Amino acid sequence: MSGAIVGMGGGGFSQEPDNPLLDRYVLSLARRERPRVCFVATASGDSEGYVARFYRAFAEHDCRPADLGLFDRRVGDLRRFVLEQDVVYVGGGNTASLLAVWRTHGLDSILREALDAGAVLCGVSAGMNCWFQASTTDSFGPELAPLHDGLDFVAASACPHYDNEAQRRPLYHRLVADGFPAGYAADEGAALHFDSAGALVEAVASRESARGYRVERSPDGTAAEQPLPTRYLG
Repeated sequence: MSGAIVGMGGGGFSQEPDNPLLDRYVLSLARRERPRVCFVATASGDSEGYVARFYRAFAEHDCRPADLGLFDRRVGDLRRFVLEQDVVYVGGGNTASLLAVWRTHGLDSILREALDAGAVLCGVSAGMNCWFQASTTDSFGPELAPLHDGLDFVAASACPHYDNEAQRRPLYHRLVADGFPAGYAADEGAALHFDSAGALVEAVASRESARGYRVERSPDGTAAEQPLPTRYLG
C-alpha cells in the first residue's frame, strides 16, 4: 500500500482545537482502521505542553497515539518504532533545527522507508515544510527566509500560513520569480495531499475559505499563482 504526505498550512489540533476536520482527514488515509499515530515535536524542542495537547486531542479519535522525543530520547530501536506507526504527525516550530536533529539521529532515511511502506507522513507549518525540497521559514530569525535543504520527498517548494502572515505571499512570489523551486502554498486551515512519489492528489480544507495554491515562474520572469481546487471537509 502506497503511503501519503499531507502538509497543512495551518490548523489541526494545535491551531484549531475545536475543528478536527484536518486530523480526521489524515486518519482516514491510514492503512488500518485503528491506526498507530506518532507525534513528533522536534521542531518545538519536544515541548511537553505540545505533546500533552496531542494526547488530549487524539484521545477523541479511534487511534493508538504515541510520541517520539529526540532531545531526551527513550526509544532505542528507532527504525523499528517508526516503521510500526501508521501515521507520523509532525508539529510546528523551527524547520531548520528539526532537519538537523532528524539527520543526526538518522530519522530522515527511516521516514522515507516508512513512507514507501505505506505510512502517512503529515504535519503543520514546520511539519509541512520538512517534506519538501525547499520552503519559506522563520527558522533563522524574526524575518522569513528561504530554506533549501528539506527532505525532498516532494520535489517542490512549500509555503505554509499563506493567508495569515503578511510576509509570506510576497516573499514566496519573489523567491520563485528569482529561481526558487516552483511549489505549493497553503492557507491556514488548508492541507495538500501528495502520494508517496510526491504527486499532488488533492487540496482539502477545514474552513470554507481556505485554499491551496500552485506557484511557479512564468515566462516573463514573474511568479504565477494558481488557486487549486480545494475540497471543504465540512
